[in-house]
Amino acid sequence: MGSYKKYEKRERNPDPKTSALLVIDVQNYFSSMAHPILPNLLQTIQLCRRASIPVIFTRHSHTDADGGMLAEWWNGDLIMDGTAEAELMPELEKLPEDMVVGKNTYSAFRNTRLEERLREMGVEEVIVTGVMTNLCCETTAREAFVRGFRVFFSTDATATSDLELHEATLKNLAYGFAYFVDCKRLREGLFGNQ
Repeated sequence: MGSYKKYEKRERNPDPKTSALLVIDVQNYFSSMAHPILPNLLQTIQLCRRASIPVIFTRHSHTDADGGMLAEWWNGDLIMDGTAEAELMPELEKLPEDMVVGKNTYSAFRNTRLEERLREMGVEEVIVTGVMTNLCCETTAREAFVRGFRVFFSTDATATSDLELHEATLKNLAYGFAYFVDCKRLREGLFGNQ
């Protein structure tokens, strides 16, 4: 996913004192999309833990009653709460103290109290990783930006069903919403040459 540099408008490193890592919807349902980026995602999580950046996971699921527009859009193919598909992938190495935010739409901010929790933690910047690049990751990144958070978007720890959709998101976010990071840049930004 190195082509992101052609879209990049500006560079900046996250501040570990005011950042949180958002790991969006890396669930069994999306395992075929998530597996190719899993090494980069795990490395991103480890780098953030090493820098004392809180790691927050989101988990997308629905009850019978709350499918709404997503049920219409995806012809009823929803991730149902309580199923194995709704669970976070076990490879993520989630710690007991890690926050998990349940959601039922593309945005991790919609009806979740995520913004309030981040503010209580003193978070001013979010690093977005996970799946799907062009749906939940992009929507969450845009919402974070309009809510006043500085957004860092991972180019190598996000994935979707189609490379063109991934690239389109990167182009849009670079234009007006997010700074880019990948594992290499994140390591250098947080730890220099250590």
